[in-house]
Amino acid sequence: MTQSHSPARRSRTGRCPSPQPPEAAPRWRRRAADRPAEILDAALNVFIAKGFAATRLDDVAAAAGISKGLLYRYFDNKAELFKAMVRAMLVSTIRNAADQVARKDSAGAALDHFLTQMKAVANDPRRSAIPKLVISESANFPELAQFYLAEVIGPALAQLTALIRRGIDSGEFRAVDPTAAARLLVAPFLMAVIWRHTFAQHEAGAFNPDALIDQHRDILLGGLVATKRPAKRGRRSS
Repeated sequence: MTQSHSPARRSRTGRCPSPQPPEAAPRWRRRAADRPAEILDAALNVFIAKGFAATRLDDVAAAAGISKGLLYRYFDNKAELFKAMVRAMLVSTIRNAADQVARKDSAGAALDHFLTQMKAVANDPRRSAIPKLVISESANFPELAQFYLAEVIGPALAQLTALIRRGIDSGEFRAVDPTAAARLLVAPFLMAVIWRHTFAQHEAGAFNPDALIDQHRDILLGGLVATKRPAKRGRRSS
C-alpha cells in the first residue's frame, strides 16, 4: 500500500501560494567581513583627532557604529588596535612598493617608483598623519616607536639600502654609504608630513609635498648618479 502525500495547501483563489523569500540576513552578518577594515578606518580618524593617549576604545567603537564589546572581539587593547591600523594603512604600502621596485629594470627607475609612493602618502591627509602621531607619542609610549621602527621604518630603510647598493653595483650610482644615503632619502618625507600637520596651517600659501619631494629627487640624483669621466687624451708627439 502506497503512502499518499497531502496536496499543497491552496489559497481561497485555488492557487498555491508563492514561496516566501528567505529572510534577509541581519546587517551585522552581511557586513561581518568588512567590519575589521571599518574599525581600522574609524580608529585612524579618532587617533588623528585625539592622539593615542586621549583615545578610548569607547570612542573608536562609537565612531565605527558598534559596541565596545564587539570591538573587543577583534582587538584586545588600544595598542593592538593602533598596530593593526598602521599595518593596514602603511605596512601594506611598503610591501607593495618592494614588489614593484624589484621588477624595475634599473635602480633609477626603482628609486623613482619609491619616491612616487612617498608622494602618495605625503599627499594623503590621513595616512600622512601617522608618522607625526608616532613621533609625538613616542616619549610616553616607547612601544609604539619600537613597533613603528620594526615594521615601517626598518623595512623601508632596508629596501632603500638594497636599492642604492644595486645602483652602485650596476654603475648607475657613484660609491656612497648605502645605509646613510637611505636615511637621507627618507628624511625629507618625514619633514614633509611633520610640516603638513604642524606648521602648514599657520603659514601663508599652500604647502605642496609633491614639489618638495620632486626637488629632493633632483638634488638627490644630482649627487648620487655616477658621472662619466672624460677619456684621457694621449700626449701629442713633438
